[in-house]
Amino acid sequence: MQFYLEPPYFLLVAGLFIGVTSGVAFEATLKELVQEWYRQRSSRTLATMQGSHLQVPYLGIAIGIALFLGSGLEIFGFSRFLSYAVALPLTVLTAWLVWSQLGKILVQLERGGSKAIDLDSIG
Repeated sequence: MQFYLEPPYFLLVAGLFIGVTSGVAFEATLKELVQEWYRQRSSRTLATMQGSHLQVPYLGIAIGIALFLGSGLEIFGFSRFLSYAVALPLTVLTAWLVWSQLGKILVQLERGGSKAIDLDSIG
């Protein structure tokens, strides 16, 4: 039982596993969402299609990353309280920034198609 608590290697691996598996689910869901929109060109905008089917895997990514960061800091000798006091706000802020950027990219994709997001031409 001591292996699972001090240091928290199990939580580190579990957080990484949760983050990666949720990321794969998020990627598949986002690809499906964009392909469906591209085929139908429905009146619903891509930005408004960010429902629970996309938010749940994204929340899983955030939870996994928070566990991974907090456990990683704890392994390096920080107290449990300090580790998660740093990891949680950092994860929430980063997750919010990425989510808002995703919404902006989806709006840009809708307005200009895939040519609007041609990253190779930026330079």
